[in-house]
Amino acid sequence: MKRLSFILALSALALTAGAAKKTVIDRIEPANWYVGMKNPQLQLMVYGKDIASVSSVTTAYPGVRIDSLVKLDSPNYLLVYLNVKDAQPGKMTLEFKSPTSKLKPQTYELKAREKKGSERQGFDISDVLYLLMPDRFASGRADNDQIAGMNTYVNDRTQPSLRHGGDMEGIRQHLDYFCDLGVTALWFTPLLENNSPDNNGFSTYHGYATTNYYKVDPRFGSNEEYRRLVDEAHQKGLKVVMDMIFNHCGFEHPWVKDMPSKDWFNLHEWLKESNGTSDSRNTSFQQTSYKLTPVVDPYASEVDKMETTDGWFVSTMPDLNQYNPHLMRYLIQNSKWWIETVGIDGIRMDTYPYAFAEPMAQWMKEIDEEYPHFNTVGETWVTEPAYTASWQKDSKLSEKNSYLKTVMDFAFFDRLSSAKHEETDAWWNGMNRLYNSFVYDYLYPNPKSVMAFIDNHDTDRFLGNGSDTLMLKQALALLLTVQRIPQLYYGTEILMNGTKEVTDGNVRKDFPGGFPGDTHNCFTKEGRTQAENSMFQWLSNLLHWRQGNETIIRGYQTQFIPYNGIYVIARRWHRNTILTILNGTTKKATMKVARYAEVIGKTRQAEDVITGQRYDLSKDLELAPRQTLVLEYLMEE
Repeated sequence: MKRLSFILALSALALTAGAAKKTVIDRIEPANWYVGMKNPQLQLMVYGKDIASVSSVTTAYPGVRIDSLVKLDSPNYLLVYLNVKDAQPGKMTLEFKSPTSKLKPQTYELKAREKKGSERQGFDISDVLYLLMPDRFASGRADNDQIAGMNTYVNDRTQPSLRHGGDMEGIRQHLDYFCDLGVTALWFTPLLENNSPDNNGFSTYHGYATTNYYKVDPRFGSNEEYRRLVDEAHQKGLKVVMDMIFNHCGFEHPWVKDMPSKDWFNLHEWLKESNGTSDSRNTSFQQTSYKLTPVVDPYASEVDKMETTDGWFVSTMPDLNQYNPHLMRYLIQNSKWWIETVGIDGIRMDTYPYAFAEPMAQWMKEIDEEYPHFNTVGETWVTEPAYTASWQKDSKLSEKNSYLKTVMDFAFFDRLSSAKHEETDAWWNGMNRLYNSFVYDYLYPNPKSVMAFIDNHDTDRFLGNGSDTLMLKQALALLLTVQRIPQLYYGTEILMNGTKEVTDGNVRKDFPGGFPGDTHNCFTKEGRTQAENSMFQWLSNLLHWRQGNETIIRGYQTQFIPYNGIYVIARRWHRNTILTILNGTTKKATMKVARYAEVIGKTRQAEDVITGQRYDLSKDLELAPRQTLVLEYLMEE
């Protein structure tokens, strides 16, 4: 009897141990895939308690081969690598065998692609991107403001650093507004899930702390709503650019609480400093150096280089280690999945140089091979052209090719930010700053694939706390006529202003009329003030004229040293000529037409593309203070 009791006790203990180690599958990422990719490899990241105990994964699906299983440091992840080169669209069954549990077979769908990768067209110099923050633009639904099961947060429009309730449906309902304005592409700050508790808005409304790379934040909508938004934008001739972040994720990502491997994140000493827990937001570990120059500095110290790429951007967003090949494969696949699933037309990559250059180049090269006409712009926040140029694809300034087609022109932004407060003199001030920036375009392999802007969500608005429309018009005329891909920031067209003196939220205000209860509606002519309508119409005229303009898209650029305070840039394509003329002073000025004979010739008449007014080029032009002209004509030799 004692022996039987002992045996039963052992059996019960074994069952308890088995139950404790029962293997489950919570989810698989990506949830589906597409056949016909140039790279036939498919990585499946399987999440589940003790999933690493799986001894084999098999499938009988024709054309699919299981290449390998990779078990990481955490027992709760399993990477399954497949080859789907010869597979056809359909649903395959994956059999998981585990010594501790009987696992239910998993159905996994391989989908047909809607079009070849070579048929996808990205954005380029023919486009004008309109950057907006979904939380601050418009609310189309009220039922998604609070989501059950997500971390707590506050939705309060009176507070500039809290969520305000904008969503994708609000954007979709105003697609005609973008068409009326005349932009051709929409760039949304990140839409992916940011399931963070309220931290005065830091990691919630702006979207830069991802907690799920395959799911739209429910407060913005669903993956299906994202696809609908993109489809309807395409129907109206609008492209969509997706904001992505490979450098870091949010603290609430499952990878943080249960790290797949010890090298999944950079500087993981934060775990030790937090006494073994993974939620350490106030530790003293080294954050990223905000100077990006060490990554190109030939004299950089090792500690500076390490702090720039290994350090954390901020202490609330864990820094991903792109040198981990499994993590990088995950991220590369994620980009392809969104291109195929939603149909985005471009990517804007956040904090580009903070990530490791070699893995990022691998990502760009593979995206370029799969989608040769697609485009990605990287945030490269240094205000010197030589730095920015070194990051562009095929740059001779870098030993290794980045394969990044488009970089952001922070020099243009920086010089304009100074010039708007200055008189243009005979040397360095005012518009001379822009002239002296463009002279370095020889450093860029492709100046036409550089993105310029006058402000964005991370800077003071161009108007600051004022309303200087004369200087704003000069900045916009320059932005939209020079050899650059232009980006506008939402609300500039209706004179939205603000600075970051108190909080970033003051440059991310709600678009008037986008939210229930708004009494001021800037989406309609009737709802805008006279000043707002004047600015909107001026910019809209310029934007519509720019669309499809061959001289802007293909034309050569000639600039003249500012003379008598006047800055002139010409764009020419065959005989078609565009002159952007800016009086960079607060006084009347005379433009000596004879000085510009090489781009005017014997031409006598030109038309201002914005107002339609005719100008006589056979005599000098008298310009009002800060006057802006964009003249177009056929050059007569």
